[in-house]
Amino acid sequence: MQQKIVKRQEIYDLYWYFAYERQNIFIKKQAGLKAPWTEDPILQQYKFCNTYRVNDRVSQYLLKHVIYNGKQYEAKDMIFRIILFKLFNKESTWELLLKHVNDITLDTFDVCYFSKIFNQAIQQGKKIYNDAYISCANKAYGFDHKHDNHLALLKQMFLENKIYEQILKCPTMKEAFEILKSYPLIGDFMAYQLVTDINYSEVTDFTEHEFTIAGPGSKRGIKKCFYQAESNEEMIKYMYDHQDEEFQRLGYDFKKIGNRKLQLIDCQNLFCELDKYCRVAKPELKSNRKKIKKKYTQKQEKIEYIYPLKWNIKKEQ
Repeated sequence: MQQKIVKRQEIYDLYWYFAYERQNIFIKKQAGLKAPWTEDPILQQYKFCNTYRVNDRVSQYLLKHVIYNGKQYEAKDMIFRIILFKLFNKESTWELLLKHVNDITLDTFDVCYFSKIFNQAIQQGKKIYNDAYISCANKAYGFDHKHDNHLALLKQMFLENKIYEQILKCPTMKEAFEILKSYPLIGDFMAYQLVTDINYSEVTDFTEHEFTIAGPGSKRGIKKCFYQAESNEEMIKYMYDHQDEEFQRLGYDFKKIGNRKLQLIDCQNLFCELDKYCRVAKPELKSNRKKIKKKYTQKQEKIEYIYPLKWNIKKEQ
């Protein structure tokens, strides 16, 4: 028996408002307009991810420097590069490795050498992990340092198990996800992020709207958005299915990337950002997170945005 969905209408509408207004901010910034790009004081003051995940800084770095850097890579090297980058999820860590090796491929992957590079960086007070989301840090492979366990994970995945052969045979994103999550240190949410990033490249062409996983922040946002709901994943799919009619109902002329709708990964992320937004806008909706950690600071450099080739996004978009 299907569970009835009961919306907290004000917060449900706020989800679509946030998606619309955050995308407008992105468009105005890209057009070179001066701040403020919104009259919303919360969006002016605090840092929020973009409406489309692909427009966030780390995703753009992944596209430009890991996937589409002007070089041709075998599929096994491309998958390796993406997973290595995403385990640390930090641009400076990728650049640190490139200072010590000619290029990052399976042929240049040396567990001991990479560990030495990371140890030296840590001793110099450098962070090698992004704080955006916390990767699993248990001692699955018996090492004291998180990076040594992750390097051992990569060794098992690629040098011992040749995980790329399995992923390349997968007909669906969910099957590739199941392979990734079967490994130590890879939880459900991390596996979903990894398979999404692999699918930015040309080595796979999974359908994006057939599978999703709700992260911790997304689950909090869903709980604030609905009094009663189906599974978290079904609610993400619900938003994907109803986006056009809801933007129209609310009178929002939502500007897509090309003709690309919000995908499940974007709808999932938006619930996480809604949770953050509500901590200030609707503090009475309590959860285990009470404040927004990061304030917004304007960066001077302008990003030239690129998108996966398979999306066929025209440059003027």
